Amino acid sequence: MSAVNATNFTSAVFLLTGIPGQEDVYLWISIPFSLIYAILIVGNSVILFIIKTDPSLHEPMYIFLSMLAITDLGISIATMPTILGIFLFNSREIRLDACFAQLFFIHSLQCIESSVLLLMAFDRFIAICNPLRYVSILTLPRIAKMGLVCVLRGVAVIIPLPLLLKQYQYCRANILSHSYCLHQEVMKMACSDITVNSIYGLSGSLLTMGLDSLLIFFSYVMIFKTVLSIASKVECLRALKTCVSHLCVVLLFYIPEISLSVIHRFGNSSSHLLQIVLGYVYLLVPPLMNPIVYSVKSKHLRVRIIRLFIK
Repeated sequence: MSAVNATNFTSAVFLLTGIPGQEDVYLWISIPFSLIYAILIVGNSVILFIIKTDPSLHEPMYIFLSMLAITDLGISIATMPTILGIFLFNSREIRLDACFAQLFFIHSLQCIESSVLLLMAFDRFIAICNPLRYVSILTLPRIAKMGLVCVLRGVAVIIPLPLLLKQYQYCRANILSHSYCLHQEVMKMACSDITVNSIYGLSGSLLTMGLDSLLIFFSYVMIFKTVLSIASKVECLRALKTCVSHLCVVLLFYIPEISLSVIHRFGNSSSHLLQIVLGYVYLLVPPLMNPIVYSVKSKHLRVRIIRLFIK
């Protein structure tokens, strides 16, 4: 297909990319992707079901975990149609409006997930550094307000991106390098000046995910400082064990996120296959692994899951 014609904006399309050179085996490739989506949807849904139905899990840590599960399900639903559409039906075309909507949901949900990880770090900080005030600080109404702020911040920061993109004309090559739309890639397809989008996108990332990661780092500095002051080694290890799941989830989220962002903005000479693989890791691995990590590390949650399936 030829490049998008700038004078025909309303009917313009982008072409998504699966795995170049492997078109003959797309149907086989769709099998592991379908399994991944099935596992992550079932896994996160089970976490939500157990937390909702078990009153003993109506605690701040598990409420934040349910927020994380909802966000992961949202990201999965936002990407599943285009990723599976390519591998199952070789459906590569996506209209501009659909592309803008998809990138809005992907980036806003990623921003919300970053905020939830920060709240989970705050939960661990209060539990370890100020345990006597834990219940009075993290009340249910306050947790609900914090969750609402996370959602509003994610939407408010990201919504200008598709609105700005919609103002541009697209006359460059219309082939995207992923199976879904990302702002940092779509804006490069415009034949207009994208300085505003570039600066706003980078600033937004730094002020949301960058700031969140920095605050998470400082919260763990305070946590480790408190834990190391505990005289008993047993109590010290017990306190650290409560943070392991969250640390794993933070690393699973931020490492692919930062790596893909750096490659898109500064790694023009990087391998195209590396970008594609990292793109799948960036969106599929955290939602897949988050329920597994918490199920393995949380004894109470693990026991409830076992009871659910072995009744």
